[in-house]
Amino acid sequence: DFESLIAIDHIVKPYIHAVKPRRLRVFIARSDPALNYGLACAVLLAKIALSKLRRVEQELQVKIHPIIGVGSKPFRGHLSPENLDYFLQEYRGLATVTIQSALRYDYPLDQVKACVKSLNEKLPNGEATLIEVYEEEILREALQKFRRQYENTIEALAPFVNSIAAYVPPRRARKLHIGLFGYSRCVAGVCLPRAITFSAALYSVGLPPEFIGLKTLSLLNDKELEIVKKHYVMLKHDLSFVGGYVSWENLNLLMDMHVKVAERTGMSPEQLKIGLAKVMEDLQAAEETLGIKIGPRTLMQRKHENFTNNFLISYLERENEEAKKAFLEAAKLRNCLG
Repeated sequence: DFESLIAIDHIVKPYIHAVKPRRLRVFIARSDPALNYGLACAVLLAKIALSKLRRVEQELQVKIHPIIGVGSKPFRGHLSPENLDYFLQEYRGLATVTIQSALRYDYPLDQVKACVKSLNEKLPNGEATLIEVYEEEILREALQKFRRQYENTIEALAPFVNSIAAYVPPRRARKLHIGLFGYSRCVAGVCLPRAITFSAALYSVGLPPEFIGLKTLSLLNDKELEIVKKHYVMLKHDLSFVGGYVSWENLNLLMDMHVKVAERTGMSPEQLKIGLAKVMEDLQAAEETLGIKIGPRTLMQRKHENFTNNFLISYLERENEEAKKAFLEAAKLRNCLG
């Protein structure tokens, strides 16, 4: 969770003193922090953790081999065949990465083999970037701002997300997690599905989860924004990439028909309207602060938008079989569910 990643050195050091290992493998989560706190928090928490592990390694002379668990789109880590080099630049200091199902099964086999071969050749990928004490203090302030903004938006949108999540196909049987939030996750007092399902639901309506809470970019002071950009190296790259999956047509439909959507979702129209307005502010802040273009740019992204349009209309009209078909076709085009 947030506090554990921030204080990872206080977890690892007592273990090293007690067990006295010659080397240590430490796992850094990426998906659940994104679900719980938003994209910017997840990336920066991982970077802080990597920095602190490097300092522990230097101080105690114990070799630490960090592992990070990531998905293929930016929200969950952005490890994909086409983004491999950018991923390795972002997360310096890794020894191991997890290869999750979207990368294994949703890309052509030759691309997957090349990606895995390259990972085996390039990992470990150097030393983690050290974050200075004064920079961490600034980042902590910025992280709290990102977290609050994300939670406020998620609280308003949760019933809508959970309603859409019912269309996400099951992927595999798995044992129940006994952890921070159990199987489903609770954020800002509302329960959400797991990270893949959550992301899939939002991608399927043309609202990539990466943008939720990014109004914060316009609320940071100059120094905070400078340090955030310094340590989230690929911030503009990630959001420019995923901006192509935003459907303005769907967002306008949701705003125009928010009463009908709220009825379908089982929530109040006022709550939904507030949540959608926050999303529009998030998108505007990302465009203006980072200078990126949001909306489909390629033919593939336009096809993806068509399927998200079809999904949303079928969802609202309760045409479940048509909705499921459109949902899966959109997922195939973006090479992942979530």
